Amino acid sequence: MPDVGRGPTGEATIADDGDPSDRILVLNPVSGNGSHAERVRKSADDAGFTVLETQASGEGVEFGRLAAAAGADLVAAAGGDGTVNEVLRGLDAADALDDVTFGVVPAGTGNNFAGNVGIEGIDHAFDVLAEGERRRIDVATADGERFLNSCIAGLTAEASASASPELKARLGVLAYVLNGLRAVTEFEGLPLAVEASCPGTEKTWTGDAVMVLVGNARRFPARGRSQANCEDGLLELTIVERSPPTNLLQEAAIHRLFGEETEHVTNLFASELRVDVRRDDPVGFSFDGETGTHGSLTMETGERTVELAVGETYEPTPE
Repeated sequence: MPDVGRGPTGEATIADDGDPSDRILVLNPVSGNGSHAERVRKSADDAGFTVLETQASGEGVEFGRLAAAAGADLVAAAGGDGTVNEVLRGLDAADALDDVTFGVVPAGTGNNFAGNVGIEGIDHAFDVLAEGERRRIDVATADGERFLNSCIAGLTAEASASASPELKARLGVLAYVLNGLRAVTEFEGLPLAVEASCPGTEKTWTGDAVMVLVGNARRFPARGRSQANCEDGLLELTIVERSPPTNLLQEAAIHRLFGEETEHVTNLFASELRVDVRRDDPVGFSFDGETGTHGSLTMETGERTVELAVGETYEPTPE
């Protein structure tokens, strides 16, 4: 196993012992309500993983990079969607996406990505890491930054960003819903211009949006599983146009918000996307739960970029 430690200023260090079969798990001990840490440590130890625990936001990126540089052939992220995103970006920084098998242990609040790839809980995750099927899935890029699950802007992103850790710990996923309902009556909308292209096809959209939802592994339906096709080299784009708040709430209440029959929704597929904000102030975009502000974004997806351990309910070609 690699020798794990920290340097004199607290930075993580991993010494490579030359064994290419090493397994490393990056654990965020405070994700979700923080009750998972000891359980994950024990399961990881039983499964032969070296555990690296993050102490600050962003450290998962460095741990992912160091794990790949140390020669690990299986690297797993234990936490929420943000932790998964960080570790993947660390593997990318080490130019190791072609060489490392990636794994997910769901220990956050929503764990949407884990659910989309068939991972049903902590114990199940370790079963999948040991014996589960490996699939190569798409990885999306937004202005050079990788994301696995989704990129969102507008009402949903604001609701996510405004949900405090205390509220998420107390209410779980309901915290996002509560903040969304509070914000919908106040949200002014985003003036956007969108260009979506596939080989041989280009489509554009302009107007005021309440939400822009871009899925790589995630689809945004009203009912059923939210897994998109993770291996088709396409992003799924949903734009919810601005309309009277009562209309949006009524449509959501009857499970039609993202249905084709809803007049305020545009659905597109694209291998490349450009989103331009048509106002002076930049907009907050949430990438797998991590928020940054942008005046414009160019997104694309790399088909079957990383090997991932997936659960039994994962669908390579979902309807």
